[in-house]
Amino acid sequence: MSETSAAERESMDYDVVIVGAGPAGLAAAIRLKQLARDAGAELSVSIVEKGSEVGAHILSGAVMEPRAMTELIPDWEAKGAPLKTKVSRERFLFLRKGGKTSFPAFLLPREMQNHGNYIVSLGNVCRWLASQAEELGVEIFPGFAAAEVLYDEKGAVKGVATGDMGIAKDGSRKGSFEPGVELHAKYTFFGEGCRGSLTKTLMERFGLAAKCDPQTYGIGLKELWQVAPEKHQPGLVMHTAGWPLDSKTYGGAFLYHLEDNQVSVGFVLALDYQNPHMNAFEEFQRFKTHPAIRPLFEGGKRIAYGARALIEGGLQSLPELVFPGGALIGDCAGFMNVPKIKGSHAAIKTGMLAAEAAFEALRGGDSRPAVLAAYPEAFRKSWLYKELRRARNFRPAFRRGLLFGTLYGGVDLKLLQGRAPWTFKNHADHTSLKKAAESKKIDYPKPDGEVSFDRLSSVFISNTNHEEDQPGHLTLKDDGVPIATNLALYDAPEQRYCPAGVYEIVSDEDGGNPRLQINAQNCVHCKTCDIKDPTQNINWVVPEGGGGPNYPNM
Repeated sequence: MSETSAAERESMDYDVVIVGAGPAGLAAAIRLKQLARDAGAELSVSIVEKGSEVGAHILSGAVMEPRAMTELIPDWEAKGAPLKTKVSRERFLFLRKGGKTSFPAFLLPREMQNHGNYIVSLGNVCRWLASQAEELGVEIFPGFAAAEVLYDEKGAVKGVATGDMGIAKDGSRKGSFEPGVELHAKYTFFGEGCRGSLTKTLMERFGLAAKCDPQTYGIGLKELWQVAPEKHQPGLVMHTAGWPLDSKTYGGAFLYHLEDNQVSVGFVLALDYQNPHMNAFEEFQRFKTHPAIRPLFEGGKRIAYGARALIEGGLQSLPELVFPGGALIGDCAGFMNVPKIKGSHAAIKTGMLAAEAAFEALRGGDSRPAVLAAYPEAFRKSWLYKELRRARNFRPAFRRGLLFGTLYGGVDLKLLQGRAPWTFKNHADHTSLKKAAESKKIDYPKPDGEVSFDRLSSVFISNTNHEEDQPGHLTLKDDGVPIATNLALYDAPEQRYCPAGVYEIVSDEDGGNPRLQINAQNCVHCKTCDIKDPTQNINWVVPEGGGGPNYPNM
């Protein structure tokens, strides 16, 4: 087995190293460089990004609230930011099987209204932000996955190491072997996105989640379509609730009409669902067959597919944001406004707040202050904190069912305006599954190849690729659990909650000796398995840098 020693690695020193070129990481880098420029100071900043390019792993709806972007780059429009399609019309539908009820947008809480917002490809927004960062002197390294947190002799974070390249599946070094690189920093920001693999280790080491509720999540699946010009309505935002989900399961769908006759369609399923027979991918495909939805896609062409877990816990599930030598920013900490269905503005804002705190600390002359306390203090004084506090009870209210959640959400946000003296609790998603024998099986229709499709053809258009001869990045803590527990009690739910067909129960020709087969090459890096596995036996770690999906315009 190959092990790389620190002596084999090259090291590079920076003032700040950022893990992840998403909106949080890019905003942090830009803000640091802006502050240094304005102060006439020198500041070195780098970003490592596991995707093959910036934006390759970015997937979001997305309707973007431009408030934080305007704070970061006031002249973003003049600089050509890809915020081109302003929301022009909104619709909200409650779907029944074969029918629908439409609700006027003005009756919805303000969090669910989108006046002044933009329909965007968040991947393209990140590509543009990367260009702005590089103009300021930020060094960005795409295709390099941060695989290890580095600590100094006092136990403080001192940077990260990228993963080795050219390691075979058996752990031996191939001819193409290149050791990882150590990036040392006075501060390291972690902006890995939802359920970051390094963030999980930091949570455990520093007890960051000891005083908050468990984080909760959803799985979001998205397709990009080219539709017939006569069906396209630029700027239209549509959200739905109800069918095909039952009244006990939280979720819904969206359709966003971008420019160039393109429509983003997505489906979100909360990962606290109870029925182990539920299949998020199949629910998404079934949604598109509803008579109120299907006509939009008939005669069109599906051009991209992807999936990603998203944060739903809210304010009460936010962990401690800082620790010796570093900070959490964006989705990996849990900054998402669930009723808004938005997190990009929060990611940008938290990246800026962390950057401002770090710059002031570094300018103060102390090269490595123990904890960046000014960052969480600034967050608590910000408009973002007020926004998340107002929305904190919306998502957990739906644990009591669709009717209660809908009624409570309306009362809380429109009448009480989030000022209720109570805060609802969150519970870990992996604890929610019922036994398969106690749950109703779901008969999903076969895909028609016109508006509904199978998983493998969907993964194909996600442009997902991994080097086959490399160590598995989907690891099991106990190889016996998938059959002895998951199959025996829950009918192997990993076969259904994975949106990419990674997990498969296979048997001998006579049907005996069942075993779990992991098709890691299919993985779109959604992290659902790491979240929903009922025994928390699956651990998602980064594969070789550059592997995974390559999303265009997503």
